[in-house]
Amino acid sequence: MIKLLANENFPVASVRYLENNGFDIRYVGFEHPGISDKEVMDLATSEDRLIITFDRDYGELIFKHELKPPAGVIYLRFFDFSPEFPGQFLKDVLTNSKLIFKGMFTVIDERGIRQKNY
Repeated sequence: MIKLLANENFPVASVRYLENNGFDIRYVGFEHPGISDKEVMDLATSEDRLIITFDRDYGELIFKHELKPPAGVIYLRFFDFSPEFPGQFLKDVLTNSKLIFKGMFTVIDERGIRQKNY
C-alpha cells in the first residue's frame, strides 16, 4: 500500500480517517510542525511517502526548482468541505483507481483528477 505524508494544512480529521482505514500515514503537524516545504519533500523522499497537501507551492518546487519526491505529490483543491472529506475522497481514489502516483504531480479538484509526470 502507498505510504502517505500529510502536510500541515491537511485536516487532522482526515489523517485520523485514513489511519483508521489502514493507511500508513504520517502527519507533519504532529511530528515536524513548522518545517519548510522543501523539508517536507526531503522527509517524503527519505521515507518514500506520497505527499498530500492543499499547498500549491509544491508544483513550483517540482517544476521550477526540480525537487522531485519519488513517491509523488497530490495537491488537493477543495474549498468548502467537512474535515473528513479529503480523507474519504483520497481513500476512494487510492484504493479504487488505477492511477499511478509515483513521479507524478496529481491535482484533484471539483473538475476531476489531472496528472503531470516529472
